Parts: sequence; C-alpha cells; structure tokens
Amino acid sequence: MMRKTSVILLSAATGAALTLLVTQPRAVFVGSSARAATADTYRQLNLFGDVFERVRSDYVEKPDDGKLVESAISGMLSGLDPHSSYMDAKSFRDMQVQTRGEFGGLGIEVTMEEGLIKVVSPIDDTPASKAGILANDIITYLDDEQVQGLTLNQAVEKMRGPVNTKIKLKIIRKGADTPIDVTLVRDNIRVRSVRARIEADDIAYIRVTTFNEQTTEGLKREVANLQSQIGDKLKGFIIDLRNNPGGLLEEAVTVSDSFLDRGEIVSTRGRNAEETQRRSAHPGDLTKGKPVIVLINGGSASASEIVAGALQDHKRATLVGTRSFGKGSVQTIIPLGSGNGALRLTTRALLHAVGQVDPGQGHRPRHRSRAGRAGRAEGAHRHQG
Repeated sequence: MMRKTSVILLSAATGAALTLLVTQPRAVFVGSSARAATADTYRQLNLFGDVFERVRSDYVEKPDDGKLVESAISGMLSGLDPHSSYMDAKSFRDMQVQTRGEFGGLGIEVTMEEGLIKVVSPIDDTPASKAGILANDIITYLDDEQVQGLTLNQAVEKMRGPVNTKIKLKIIRKGADTPIDVTLVRDNIRVRSVRARIEADDIAYIRVTTFNEQTTEGLKREVANLQSQIGDKLKGFIIDLRNNPGGLLEEAVTVSDSFLDRGEIVSTRGRNAEETQRRSAHPGDLTKGKPVIVLINGGSASASEIVAGALQDHKRATLVGTRSFGKGSVQTIIPLGSGNGALRLTTRALLHAVGQVDPGQGHRPRHRSRAGRAGRAEGAHRHQG
C-alpha cells in the first residue's frame, strides 16, 4: 500500500505541506534480537495501557479519553526533537491553508485588542477592500453573533468559508455615529507571501514573509513588475528574509534556483543512505545577474536559511543582518486519516545549506537543530480571514 506524505521545512512554530512523496513498504526480516526488542516494546505498551486505565478509573475528575490519547501522542513526538509534533484535525486544516496560501474568505487581516476584533488592513482586490472595510475598524458581530467572547482563531474561522457564500459584519468605525452593517460574499483569497516596492528610484526591494505554494510565482511576478517599472536604471535587488520562519522545502529550492545558473542548492539525508537527495540549480537567473543583497536575522529559519546559504555559498548574494535561527532538519507531514489530524515528523537532516547563516563569518553548515521559537513574519496574533 502506498502512503502519501508531504515534505516541509519548518521553524519551531510553523507548519504546512502539500508536496507529495510516495513511500514503498519495506520487507521486514525478524531475527532473535529483533524478536527480543519487539517483546520489550510490547511490555512497554502494556505499561502504557495500565497507566491509561488507572487514570481513567482513579483520576479526581472523569477525563476525556480522546484528549488522553492525543496528549500521549503529543508527548511521544515532542520527546523526539523540538520540531516533531502531533496536529489535531483543526490544526492540520489550518496548516494546509497556510501552506496552500489561499482560502475561501473575505481578504481581511485582523488582530485582537482588549477582546475585540480589529482590522489591521484589508487585502487589495478582495471582498473586504471592495466593500470599503478600513484599517482600525472594529468588528462586533459576525452573522448576528457577538464577537466578544470568541478567540481570534474562532473569529477568523467564522470569516472563512466556502467561496460564494455570504456573511454579515457589524462594524464600529471611528467617526461614524452608528454601527455599519456590511454583507460580503466570500471569494478565493490568495495570501501574498511576496511584496515589493522601489527604493531610491533604482533599487528593487522584495519582502518574502513565508514559503508557501504561491511564493515562487509571486517572486517571479514581482521581479518582472519591478524590472518593467525601473527599466535600465535598475541597480540591484534587496531580498528581505528577516523573521521568515520557513515553509515548503520545494519552494526554498525554486526560489534559490531563480537567482542561480548552476551549483548545488541543498542536499538532505534520511535514515537510510539511499534516501540522500541533492538539489541543484538550473540555467536561468531571474534577475539577469544584477547584484543581490539578502537581509536575515535571528527569526530567519529553515527555508530562509536554505535560500540565504545557497546564494551566499555560490557568491550570488551578500548577506546583511544578524546570525539566523539555525535549523537543520526537514519535517514530513503524514496525514492520519479523516478526522485524525496528522503527524509532523522529522525525517531528514540537511547536509548542505544547513544550520545558522552568519553574514559576518559566512555560512557554516551544522548538522543539528536549535531548540527555540522563530517568530512569524506577521506576528503570532495576527490572522487573515
């Protein structure tokens, strides 16, 4: 039986994946030592069963069996390394949305202040922007349900939904005498992981906030737009990867390839020697050889470090900033079936373009992961609906 899995490069606090791998079942030959190990494993599983039953029968309050099992799975995975974890069904859905970079929603970025949902900004050309939603608007009701009392995640989940479905918002706006009622029709919203602007009339500045399925295409689009606007005056590019926590391995490879004509970008090793993979660049530099500066800091992790390290190693870019986060492993997302969530399991180590990238001392590969947390580009308490 073949099992589909997804490969992703993650920071300590992020997740997502849709790049599929296929793994074949392996033949297993059991010798005497293997049988002894198996017997010991079953004894330990019996111990777990005994503890589970004792908790169910004797704990001061009746526990939720499902939560007990989920907690046991989470403990098993978190004991492996800082990046392996269990995702329940909701977390898995959220991760898929983040990785795809698109969802059915309103196109509105919100945060929570003092228990109220506040608009940070509407996304251009979305139902929210077309309806006149403004930054600093306060959303008080969603479909006649009071927002106060909901968590930010709960409010965002209510704003998202199938495309072409309606939702009614009640908004308090500074300067307006009465609340404003707005009915919006959900549309397909694409999260912009790449933003760009022109600096000093002749410098192309490109900000990459995460590596999702839209990143490489977004990069190509923004580079073409900037080249068209600046024309022959274009002196070079600034690629801002500060506080970018990573994302999809494939996107890190293709973004790196966009600036390189040749050379190895990254290589990974699995448990078995035959699982070693090497990824190299193809001819074709998107920026046509223009100088490139890459900005990084301590929040630049995983996929960001692959890009920064590869461009530095091949002398294609100058790195500016502070030493990066230092994460040298790849996680595979393994779905567990309908309603059961998924495993985020470390399955590979990075061999090339791995670990901390230091603008001052050059890129130094390290075969380890650092525990800790890399911040998200937009902050831990800001979401899009």
